[in-house]
Amino acid sequence: MRAISGNAELMVSFGRGKAYIQGNRARIPLPDEAISAADLATLRGTADRFALDLRFHDEAYHSRQQPETAAAREVFDAVEQARVAAIGSYLMRGVEDNLSALLEQDCIARGYDRAESQQDVSLGDAVGLLVREKMIGPLPAAAARGLAPWREKIESQLGAQLQHLPEIMYDQAEFARLTRKMLHDLGLSDDWGEDSGEGEAAEDSQEPEEVESEAGDETSEQEMSGDADMSDAIEGEVPVDVDAMDMAEAEGDQDDAGAPPDSGAEPSWLRPRDSDYKAYSVAFDEVVFADELCEPLELDRLRGVLDKHLQNSQVIISKLANRLQRKLMAQQNRTWEFDLEEGMLDTSRLTNIIIDPFHPLAFKQEKDMKFRDTVVSLLIDSSGSMRGRSITIAAMCADILGRTLERCNVKVEILGFTTRAWRGGQSRELWLQQGKPSQPGRLNDLRHIIYKSADMPWRRSRRNLGLMMREELLKENIDGEALLWAHNRIVGRPEDRRILMVISDGLPVDNSTLLVNPSNYLEQHLKYAIDQIENHSPVELVAIGIGHDVTHHYRRAVTITDAEQLGDAMTEQLVGLFDEDLNRKLGPIKAGAAIS
Repeated sequence: MRAISGNAELMVSFGRGKAYIQGNRARIPLPDEAISAADLATLRGTADRFALDLRFHDEAYHSRQQPETAAAREVFDAVEQARVAAIGSYLMRGVEDNLSALLEQDCIARGYDRAESQQDVSLGDAVGLLVREKMIGPLPAAAARGLAPWREKIESQLGAQLQHLPEIMYDQAEFARLTRKMLHDLGLSDDWGEDSGEGEAAEDSQEPEEVESEAGDETSEQEMSGDADMSDAIEGEVPVDVDAMDMAEAEGDQDDAGAPPDSGAEPSWLRPRDSDYKAYSVAFDEVVFADELCEPLELDRLRGVLDKHLQNSQVIISKLANRLQRKLMAQQNRTWEFDLEEGMLDTSRLTNIIIDPFHPLAFKQEKDMKFRDTVVSLLIDSSGSMRGRSITIAAMCADILGRTLERCNVKVEILGFTTRAWRGGQSRELWLQQGKPSQPGRLNDLRHIIYKSADMPWRRSRRNLGLMMREELLKENIDGEALLWAHNRIVGRPEDRRILMVISDGLPVDNSTLLVNPSNYLEQHLKYAIDQIENHSPVELVAIGIGHDVTHHYRRAVTITDAEQLGDAMTEQLVGLFDEDLNRKLGPIKAGAAIS
């Protein structure tokens, strides 16, 4: 990674969780001892991708040029990733093989190897795959299958631009300019929020630093000659102390690369005050208890899988639960009643007692200060992007917090949100049958899941959390409606305090909806829902983003780099909410009502 990136200061470590890079530090998943050749190539592909980004990608410039909305941003990001992959593949054959293995695995994980229609593959990914094919060559089988439904349409719209891609691959600014034209041809130019002329002028004043061309590449052919040399460099230059890392994880510590990324921009909480959002049909939506989606025996098996994960992380879990309970209970018992005729001796009255042993009202008693009646609702993103470690950690944390808060007499509700189908369900079929009316609104069928209701005892609901381990459950995410649903469930409850914690790893995405509505349709509704809760409801809203910056949407929020940090983040946020000194600043509670 140091050799490819040209960064001699790069420090690489191996550890559990998602791979990530921040500044001069990178973390790569720890390989198994018996790792297969295919998995090793994928692992090397991850490392190569990070190294190429460091050398040939200017992230600050990319962020300035990014479109505002999700659909256009997805295309823009995918095309830039293809550009960087093309540079690495052109310079190094071994890197090309590794990146190809990584692409194949990613496409299989997204189900692209089974793609039958455009609804099965996002537009952004399809454009990225076609650009990659034009610049590098034939795609792996799963990627080619994913591109097939879109190929004819994209080539017909972008044919002229695709011919010039290899000529400008080393120039990020020129490539971004061409990407803008591609967005225009795809009908996404409005997402830039500017006229093309103004955009060109603005872009010219913010050129990225020149990336090194083939002729000026400092890395010699000998250094780039093969993966064996690269692997020797990684193994020889980056010491790996696995025992020390395991110990640090068991103690709940983080390495220097474990901190969440800093946000370079100021948070922006400007949100729409009204919304024209609608669903084409709500007839196919469902709110369902977890045990209704799975046979009892299968639910028991899935709960066993979750218990195994919990057992493997018992040290961390015990520390997390004990720390939360200790802090909450400490706040419950911290005041005294004085001037009592019995109890503990009040030492401030000791002089009076010595002078007069029968002096009255010389005792004190600790007063049990219970929290105001409180209910906490955990709303967990159950979309496909959470598959794997993220949803496992989320389920573990929900389990820990559910048990711990109930022990502290705080009621807990655990909810999940996804859709019933990938990229359109019965709502979309109805829309097709009725002649595809324009601006139809949401075109997928919601699935909102109740893992534990607030009044359900933990012993009766613990089995339900196992359902999160079922991969077939995880599909699309429509956050705005899920947020309002969770809010409306607790806003009318009798407890004095109502807290809603949202855990998500990305913006709302449903291609069936975004392809036939404005490309920021779901995101704008999410912003509207947040505004309604934060400014017009007594419910206290807090969000945790996993690898996704949520601080630009929520006033009380935290972003973490990967799911391994979720337990600490949830604990700290809850403890902060129960801090009376902090919450006095929030102002009086307003009367609450359901929000539509």
